[in-house]
Amino acid sequence: MIGQSPAFQATVRLLARMAACDAPVLIEGETGTGKELAARAIHYQSVRRDGPFIPVNCGAIPDALIESELFGHRKGAFTDAKDHQPGLVVLAEDGTLFLDEVDALSPKGQVTLLRFLQDQEFRPLGARRVEHGNVRILAASNSSLPLLAEKGAFRSDLLYRLRILCLELAPLRHRHGDVELLAGWFLEACDKRFGLGLKSIHPDSLRWMNEYHWPGNIRELENLLYREYLLSEGPVMRIEAPRALDAAPSGGRGASSGELQFHRAKAQAVAAFERDYLVGLLGRAGGNVSLAAKLAGKERRSLGKLLKKYGLGHASREKAIFQEDPLSA
Repeated sequence: MIGQSPAFQATVRLLARMAACDAPVLIEGETGTGKELAARAIHYQSVRRDGPFIPVNCGAIPDALIESELFGHRKGAFTDAKDHQPGLVVLAEDGTLFLDEVDALSPKGQVTLLRFLQDQEFRPLGARRVEHGNVRILAASNSSLPLLAEKGAFRSDLLYRLRILCLELAPLRHRHGDVELLAGWFLEACDKRFGLGLKSIHPDSLRWMNEYHWPGNIRELENLLYREYLLSEGPVMRIEAPRALDAAPSGGRGASSGELQFHRAKAQAVAAFERDYLVGLLGRAGGNVSLAAKLAGKERRSLGKLLKKYGLGHASREKAIFQEDPLSA
């Protein structure tokens, strides 16, 4: 994990604290922010570092196979079960099971996972005896699980089990100064892999890269640099700004000062709208942040960040790592 921005350094400190606690962690963040990398960092700093790290994409598991995939099956459990097959829980014994895109689990999959999380006991398909698993569950989601739970698309009781510890990864656009650092690392990796010589990025290209909002985050930056490294001629890479930054569709490379001014003007207009909206929202809610969040249809934590960004509302102390499980209250 590479970065020097305050947002990144705060994440690194929180990762170390979470690694020391053998409890489930929910990692939230936009696509491409490095959720699996964060999960691996937690695992390899924890007491389970010598155990396996087993990642699984929940969106790729068919609903009919969820129990077999997680818990395994015995020979003859169903038509194609010709041998005993261990599940992911067994493969991750004494280690970590990372559930990526946990928001993609079907209602049946959510119930299956909840039963295991309650006491870490499971029964393979076709088995008579219940078995015990010793694994740490880390989960990741691109979507806000609390919002999905409010809409009834995700079980709230499962959310409480997964969200004992919660880590939110900052998008690349909020990691000021990290784009150039990451770009240098990716170019060194390209040199080692492809052997075309170490290349640098033209200052004009670096300028728009630092202004760009990177909707695909680190993955988008990595893919861009790999492509440009392989296709560019010469040691200095002039990279064309994407259309999202209003770059000219044809012609020169890099973004002009006028295009960057438009981008900044747009950002200022959005900021002005957000602040005016928040002021009016707080007025309607009588200063009650929880009520304001409900009126806006946003998660309270997300709204609190916006309020803090614009200096509105009461300053809140740093969020505690541990969040109380309402089921145990």
